[in-house]
Amino acid sequence: MTAGVGERLTGLVGALRAHGLRIGTGETVDAARAVAALGLADRELLREGLAATLLHGVAQRPVFDPVFDLYFPRGTGAPRGEPADRENLRDRLAAALVANDTALLGQLAAEAVDGFGGYGSSPASDGWSSYQTLDRLRPRTLLARVRADIRARGGHTGFTDRLLDDEIRQRIEGFRRQVAAEARRRVAERRGTDEIARRAVAPTTDRVDFLIAGRAQLAELRRTVQPLARKLATRLAARRRRAARGTIDLRRTLRRSLSTGGVPMRPVLRRRRPVRPELVLLCDVSGSVAGFSDFTMLLVQALHDQFSKVRVFAFVNRIDEVTGLLVHGRADPEGLGARIRAEATLTGWHGSSDYGVALGEFTERYGDTVGPRTTVFVLGDARTNMSDPNLPAVRHLTERARRVYWFNPEQRSQWGTGDSAALAYAELAEMHECRNARQLGSLIGRLLPI
Repeated sequence: MTAGVGERLTGLVGALRAHGLRIGTGETVDAARAVAALGLADRELLREGLAATLLHGVAQRPVFDPVFDLYFPRGTGAPRGEPADRENLRDRLAAALVANDTALLGQLAAEAVDGFGGYGSSPASDGWSSYQTLDRLRPRTLLARVRADIRARGGHTGFTDRLLDDEIRQRIEGFRRQVAAEARRRVAERRGTDEIARRAVAPTTDRVDFLIAGRAQLAELRRTVQPLARKLATRLAARRRRAARGTIDLRRTLRRSLSTGGVPMRPVLRRRRPVRPELVLLCDVSGSVAGFSDFTMLLVQALHDQFSKVRVFAFVNRIDEVTGLLVHGRADPEGLGARIRAEATLTGWHGSSDYGVALGEFTERYGDTVGPRTTVFVLGDARTNMSDPNLPAVRHLTERARRVYWFNPEQRSQWGTGDSAALAYAELAEMHECRNARQLGSLIGRLLPI
């Protein structure tokens, strides 16, 4: 493998690591061997070979593919040829979609970016935009035309029309991805590959902030609940096995050592009384915080066998118990939030969140659910809409519970700004920044009681 290819490979690995993918030295060596064995002639074969050696699951492909396109691009510079004509390019694009010619689609993507994606005042263009390219080319408007051409060739009729439309949409979406990759490549040539790989590639789903995650990203997160729960359950079981062995009882060990001349030959262990802790969740389900709370509720529900009792309460400005909606086997990840808001009493005369009223109502109506074996998790951004934060209610919880933890999906730098009472609550409860699924998994694994 030449030095240039080696630099590209190590750059690829570094960029993937920067996006949170765990890639060790052994995997990097395997990837180098794959490059040596596969060569550079077939770019797609090389892509699959590197993906097989570097990745640990298909969920990492949305990060790997655009980074691979930057370090092992289809070409360099701009395509040589006449300036692109929009209608001619659309005609050629329709023909390529009908034939499903991926190589030609890649070539057309490069021509489209070169012809319609440049912006700026310099002769070579100051930048390249996939959005601008697609907005001018409008490939999605070709669906009916491509469908008619395919039906004229193959005779697709009746029920197969819907399947055919789905297939055409997938081909168009593939072309859109090629346009985006070409625009990123052009920008990377101008600004540097490492910078574009860091800034222009979307992070893995588990690193997306809950507060800005879209519907598709939240749906992907819900699909990761069960695997994450199994990993955390294994970690909790290991912690409990270690704790069951007990710690050294220094006083009894020293007393026993008198028979051996003061040498502690046989340590005496202080056995822990086996007990299964209780868990209570108080979840703000208002606005954008709802996605964070829904995911956390599903994760804790998946761990329900680890605790003697799990009770879940949801609130906006009123609080209600929703444990029954998360019973094992009935939890619907996709519709959980909607079902909670439809069946639980969460709002009073207004629809804005009010932590003071909700926490006060919890201590009055459900205060007996919290005891010395109970660990309480409060999930929310602590934004009170300028209402009374009701600090005595939180103080009451901390006095009755074993521990009280607060998971806040906002950045720590935003705590205490505007209507946030996070800093005041943090003086009473142990508050942690919890912006994404990776942070949440780490906190749950570390803070769940044993």
